[in-house]
Amino acid sequence: MTDSAEFQSVVELRRYTLRPGRRDELIELFEREFVESQEACGMRLFGLFREPAEPDKFVWLRGFRDMETRRAALGAFYGGPVWREHGPAANETMIDSSDVLLLRPSGPGFPVPDGAEGSVVLATVCHPIGPVKEFSEHFADTVAPVLREAGVETFGHFETEPAENTFPRLPVRENETVFVWFAKVTEEHRGLLAKTGAELECKLEHPWSQRELAPTARSVLR
Repeated sequence: MTDSAEFQSVVELRRYTLRPGRRDELIELFEREFVESQEACGMRLFGLFREPAEPDKFVWLRGFRDMETRRAALGAFYGGPVWREHGPAANETMIDSSDVLLLRPSGPGFPVPDGAEGSVVLATVCHPIGPVKEFSEHFADTVAPVLREAGVETFGHFETEPAENTFPRLPVRENETVFVWFAKVTEEHRGLLAKTGAELECKLEHPWSQRELAPTARSVLR
């Protein structure tokens, strides 16, 4: 896998709800059959994660050059022999695969900087009250520097991609606008993050959603 910037123009943040006790089964199948086969079709896989607080959730990130190549790449993969052979087994582990945010860059992208010992990947989803561009700029100019001084280096700043979903066979969340950022954090950062979230509530439709993610063996982001 590669973290090439050219595949960050369009990014999917995908969060699946799985049948109880079947997450490791899906991850084993995914890492064996769906990494190289997807990348061969013209996309890049940036992150594969367990969600420790939710034992039946699987989260992953994949990127594309643009919306048109996304359509072509997804068509090639989901219409191809690997998915035809192994897709039914993957689908059997899932209850829901429609929790998907379609994103575009609004600031720094991947890859992740080196994390501290014991750190985890933190994904934060914000629903700004005003224009997402204004919130993104406020975060980059005001919030990120404070976090950086405390040892939290943010990366992967993204916002909703407003273009129509070019591959409707795979639904995405619509009629909402989000700003998403990632960071590497440790236990000592929890207080600062809670304080920062509270300070930003006046700019958000509701409190931000944060999820700690544990990379799988083949995740680029870790």
